[in-house]
Amino acid sequence: MAVLMGGPSAEREVSLSTGQACAAALREKDYTVVEVDAGPDLPAVLSDLAPDAVLNCLHGRWGEDGCVQGLLEWMGIPYSHSGVLASALAMDKQRSKDVYRGEGLPVVEGLLVAADEVRAAHVMAPPYVVKPNNEGSSVGVYLVREAANSPPQLDGDMPDVVMVEQFVPGRELTTTVMGDRALGVTDILTTGWYDYDAKYKEGGSAHVVPADIPEDIYALCLDYALRAHNALGCKGVSRTDFRWDESKGAAGLILLETNTQPGLTGTSLTPEQAEHCGISFPDLCAWMVEDASCAR
Repeated sequence: MAVLMGGPSAEREVSLSTGQACAAALREKDYTVVEVDAGPDLPAVLSDLAPDAVLNCLHGRWGEDGCVQGLLEWMGIPYSHSGVLASALAMDKQRSKDVYRGEGLPVVEGLLVAADEVRAAHVMAPPYVVKPNNEGSSVGVYLVREAANSPPQLDGDMPDVVMVEQFVPGRELTTTVMGDRALGVTDILTTGWYDYDAKYKEGGSAHVVPADIPEDIYALCLDYALRAHNALGCKGVSRTDFRWDESKGAAGLILLETNTQPGLTGTSLTPEQAEHCGISFPDLCAWMVEDASCAR
């Protein structure tokens, strides 16, 4: 088995952690594993290795947006997680929202705007969120609070066009889908904004599994996550994130996005939900490689 990790994206360090953890788990299950830090020579490396399958532990652009999936399809190497189209759709926040709307799933209103316009003036009434349209893991996310007098001064590394969304107050909930099964709901507790550090640093957040929420909201999370997974055409494991405004009941549950390659680090949500369902981390990793295929 070849475990792809690292790569050139903004999420390189998390991908390395995911890949190393998965490689160790697969070795526990007696697989022969080669760890591959994906670079420009990836086609040659994979050609030389000729692996039986690839566990794709890349995160972010190039590894999670359909690019490496297309390469693996071209080379005829079975791989884990979602295929070319589902990966590209899920990474493009605007297009994935269109898919969700078509499925009747609740999403927050948003628009694509030139970054310079966002820097110059409020493009919607605060509070709102600004983020790249095609990154994950809270990379490059700006929260503009209700009392903000001036627009956000976006970093120069932000893309020329960004997504601006209404801010949804409430709790952070998330649900993993494994094949055709939604595993559970996690309530993510933080002292502030659920940013990159809160997701990946030790102590950055606390996870309550299963979430202590009303049964109808729990059931809706499971239903919405599975419907989102299927509507996008996802395969293998995905994780869908929500915000829930308790004051509005079921109407306050909003689907934010679906991650086609959720993190599998020591602080990650998906392994916790699998463990809650009686699926150990080595068994989860083994399931992903046994599920690997082409034409996904």
